[in-house]
Amino acid sequence: MNRLNKTSIFFLVGAVLVFGIVQALISAGIINSFWSTIVLLAGVMAIVSLGLNLIYGFNGQFSLGQYGFYAIGAYTAADITYRWVQLHSASGLTVILMISILVGLAIFLIRGVVSKIRGMDTLSAFALYLAGVLVAIFIATRLGMLIANPVTALFNLMPEKVAQYVVYLIAVLLGGLIAGEVSFLFGLPVLTLGSDYFGIATLGFTIIVKVLLDNSDTMLGFDEMKGARGMIGIPKITTWATVFIFLLITIIVIRNLLNSSYGRAIVSIREDETAATSMGIDVAFYKTITFVIGSFFGGLAGGLYAHINGFLHPNTFSFVKSFDPLIVVVFGGLGSVTGTVGAAFGWALVLEGVLRLILPEGFETWRFVIYPTLLLIMMLLKPNGLFGNYEIPFIRSVVPPLKEKKADEETAKEVA
Repeated sequence: MNRLNKTSIFFLVGAVLVFGIVQALISAGIINSFWSTIVLLAGVMAIVSLGLNLIYGFNGQFSLGQYGFYAIGAYTAADITYRWVQLHSASGLTVILMISILVGLAIFLIRGVVSKIRGMDTLSAFALYLAGVLVAIFIATRLGMLIANPVTALFNLMPEKVAQYVVYLIAVLLGGLIAGEVSFLFGLPVLTLGSDYFGIATLGFTIIVKVLLDNSDTMLGFDEMKGARGMIGIPKITTWATVFIFLLITIIVIRNLLNSSYGRAIVSIREDETAATSMGIDVAFYKTITFVIGSFFGGLAGGLYAHINGFLHPNTFSFVKSFDPLIVVVFGGLGSVTGTVGAAFGWALVLEGVLRLILPEGFETWRFVIYPTLLLIMMLLKPNGLFGNYEIPFIRSVVPPLKEKKADEETAKEVA
């Protein structure tokens, strides 16, 4: 316990020092607007990649859908703050809030019903969930519009800047919640697939999301998103302090999750799914909860990203870009929280920063050739990633390294 407390204190002190140094450099103008934006993108990428590492590195589910949930979170949060700033209405906030509450309630109630029905196949359960969610969305939309004006009046009692920031924080959280709920529905039929087929299905999901965003103004009726032209008018609210706090919370949540009985079950499935099943672990449940939590962090990061530049375009979330968090996770090391954070900042500083500046004009896109080449070289020379199995003491005290695998039966027995 003493060791745990000591490592926690060191971690928090180190985090405060890092935040303070970067914030001082930004405030003093030593880090200009270009590099401060790169730092924000690095923090956001770290959150996205940590969510993917939970799904892939710790649970063993090869996913290419993280950018799809990233996009859902970004556009959800952006629509809420856009309506508040541009239309002076909390309708986006109230509708999305009611949807997240009622959809979550519907999922909880339907899960209780499905668990009592023996022999129900996956597709039938999915159809039941989908019907319940659609009804919940219909009711939530009406309720959200009904309370929009009173909520708008309530926020207008606050100072303008305070109200805007509160709406922004709620929007970011709701972006994560909506992404998590969508991932639950999507995961019901596809989590039963094998690893390779699951990866293909998640890649297809990312493509579907991108196509829907291209047609969001015509097919979905969101005129403010402007479809393939890109969404403008989003307030630029995200700061280094906001990104750092959310990143810190993400690291602590994942660390504590992995230290719990849930986390041990998650890791045991990565080690050997058959052994975990034989010891009575509900593999489907733990796969689903891991996928939902990882997707929640992806949506949360999307909400932060949407308010950095004040502009969103569907091409930002294309299937090619969906490989970015996967590359970060592999670079840093599968199953390494420390490696993921370090690789995310390295990815942003080198790919989006240094290479943009040093490559000749017209050759900026060559950076997309350089970093896959570096990834290939790294995989040949250091297959475990740049950080290998290293973790800082705060994480290492609870997370077993990927290479130090216990016997299948012992791992499953410990979880059970």
